[in-house]
Formats: sequence, structure tokens, C-alpha cells
Amino acid sequence: MGTPDFIREIRATAGHQLLLLPGVSAVVLDDEGRVLLGRRADTGRWSLISGIAEPGEQPAVTVVREVYEETAVRCEVERVVLVQALKPVTYPNGDHCQFMDICFRCRAVGGEARVNDDESLEVAWFPVDGLPELAEYALFRIKQALGDAPTWFVPGGPDDLG
Repeated sequence: MGTPDFIREIRATAGHQLLLLPGVSAVVLDDEGRVLLGRRADTGRWSLISGIAEPGEQPAVTVVREVYEETAVRCEVERVVLVQALKPVTYPNGDHCQFMDICFRCRAVGGEARVNDDESLEVAWFPVDGLPELAEYALFRIKQALGDAPTWFVPGGPDDLG
């Protein structure tokens, strides 16, 4: 799908200025303990399934929708794995964004993994001990999702606000 229409509308008046966007990512596990990954069309790299919440959409609803839209896998949310403000990014067109990522651990409940939109080149299940090359942030999310630790976040308080 690419850039959602509501962001295009914001960009029409906001230009390229930094936008803070609500994002979600999913560590989707099947009954065999494998992780669902997609090879992104924009970078060619394997990654967790992720996306942007639509206005008024709850994050857990967003992650279920994104997993289905990108992979045709139906899933249920089990828990929040982490909440993290990611580093700002600048896209080739000059747009600046910073994503507030809420990562969920999800359990696959149906569907067959396949490319289901134009955002992925491939979709596949991988055993945890046989993951393809992934960015460090994805590996950290998988590690957190597989453990029983409470939701991870960057600690901070009023003194950390600069």
C-alpha cells in the first residue's frame, strides 16, 4: 500500500517537516515456534511485519490488519513486547518521520503465508535458530517476544526530557 492517504493529506500542507507517526511491528509465531518475516520491496531486506495506525485505530487492531494485509496470515495479539521511539528517518523524497513503535507478540491462527500486497517481495516462516540476516532492532524484538520479561521500554522521567 505504501504511504497511507491520511499522511499524503498531511504532507500536502506540512511539507517535509518531521512527523511523529504511530507505528506497530509484529513478532508473529506459529505453533512450531517459527517467526513470520517479510522481505521488504523497498529495501530488499527481511524484516518483521510492520505498519502505521490509521486515525482512530487501536494499535492491536492495526497490527492484526497489517499482518493480514502483508502476509495473508490471520493472527491474534498475545501481548505488548516493547514501546520505543525510533530514530528519525529521512526518505529519498525528503520527508522526515519518526515512528513510535509498539511491538506485539502475536500467534498465527489461520491463513497461508504469502505475499499479499506490493510491500513485500517474499513472505516466509523461519525457525528462531535459522533466521535470515535481520536488523538489530528486529532481533531484539524477537528476543523480547520469546521471553517472559515485562514490556520493554526506555526508562526515563522529567529529568531526561532535555
